[in-house]
Amino acid sequence: MKFGNFEINIIEDGYFRLDGGAMYGVVPKNLWSKVEQVDEQNRILMCCNPLLVRDENHTVLIDTGVGEKFPDKFNRIYGIDMPRGLMPGLAKLGVKPEDVTDVVNTHLHFDHCGGNTVLNSEGEPVPAFPNAQYCINRLEWEDALNPNPRSKASYLPDNLIPLKESGQLRLTDREEVIVPGISVKVTGGHTRGHQIVYIKSEGNTAVYLADLIPLTAQIKANWVMAYDLYPVETVEVKEKFIREALEGDYLLFFEHSPHIKAGRLLLDEKGKPKVQKVEV
Repeated sequence: MKFGNFEINIIEDGYFRLDGGAMYGVVPKNLWSKVEQVDEQNRILMCCNPLLVRDENHTVLIDTGVGEKFPDKFNRIYGIDMPRGLMPGLAKLGVKPEDVTDVVNTHLHFDHCGGNTVLNSEGEPVPAFPNAQYCINRLEWEDALNPNPRSKASYLPDNLIPLKESGQLRLTDREEVIVPGISVKVTGGHTRGHQIVYIKSEGNTAVYLADLIPLTAQIKANWVMAYDLYPVETVEVKEKFIREALEGDYLLFFEHSPHIKAGRLLLDEKGKPKVQKVEV
């Protein structure tokens, strides 16, 4: 879609599955099961929806999905199904890996940065986008390199270390402009350095929500994940952001929603926010 001076495309990077109880935290299953279907392992279907944003001078990729470096056991655990994939999705839009100027990682869990790197002919991980700078929050980078026992399984060195070794790493602070019109803002909540991405042009604002609001059903402020390290902070930030998005009529991108990937917020008959689907 055209968005002011930008062209925006959602790249469908395939599907994976996570435990429904983990995704909805303390919300009882008899509530969240009204909006989700589970498989025999109590997992719900999720998407990876990286975003490509282009103008005349920049080709910016926001998150890179799960990637294709993982062994079969890993793929079975998470039900990974990639009928398309990141690279074929970019190729379909005429974008080669060397065309990407900037990669923004909202955070460094494997389902958001697995496509940062690919395996070379020797089977070693190398940056997938050789001319890009990889923009990562400074706190997130520190935590990824020194994970605690709870978060260790989500931070995989093969997605990270090659970026530093190649000199392509750009560490960002709490709020920072990536390129004109595209900026990041730390929300915390999910992780210390979790950030969302603002895209602004010609008076319009779009926001890539990452794991602040990964699924459209989680537009309810207190429907947060058990994966959130700081869930109370997530609730507080969501409440404030939802008011902001309603007032600004923001276009919102939901990274893990398999059905509604983009939408705007409206108030229902009870005055509660709901998502109206937008085709991209």
